Amino acid sequence: MPRLQTGDPAPNISLPAIDGTTFEMESMKGKRVIFTFFRFSSCPFCNIRIDRLMKRWNEFPEDTVMVGVFDANIDELTKRMGKRNIPFTIVADETYEHFENNGVTKSLGKFMWGAMRSPLTFMQATLKGYVPMTFSISKMSTIPVDILIGEDGNVVEAHYCKDTVDHIPIDRLISFAKDQ
Repeated sequence: MPRLQTGDPAPNISLPAIDGTTFEMESMKGKRVIFTFFRFSSCPFCNIRIDRLMKRWNEFPEDTVMVGVFDANIDELTKRMGKRNIPFTIVADETYEHFENNGVTKSLGKFMWGAMRSPLTFMQATLKGYVPMTFSISKMSTIPVDILIGEDGNVVEAHYCKDTVDHIPIDRLISFAKDQ
């Protein structure tokens, strides 16, 4: 499937969230949305990214809409993430359909490169108890994607990560959320 480009309409997504609601991209028109295709629920790098976002959450405007999509079963995702008090929406794409429809790729080489280039992040994740509970090469090789969506419902930026730890910098997410 082709990658999202600047100006494309936001992905038409409706997915179950860990808070029991259903996230509908369609209802986000008029709001800026920070949207990330993460990997699997026990991914150490994804969980450290969420920790880093939570640590800086007070720098985001109060009405910030952020959504993290995981390749996971909603019950398992809720069990793993539900007690963390994550201040933004976490949803499950149990069929991997939205990953595929939005150009998310898999690459064993990029996964290995991410792991080799960030041993400190991996060690930090492990010390916090974020240990990969999947040994599925298919799930482990998913490469994240960060998408910034404007009030008009169109893609402002689609960042297809170079590896498992490459994301849009948090400072950029904050300035996007503040409309700067």
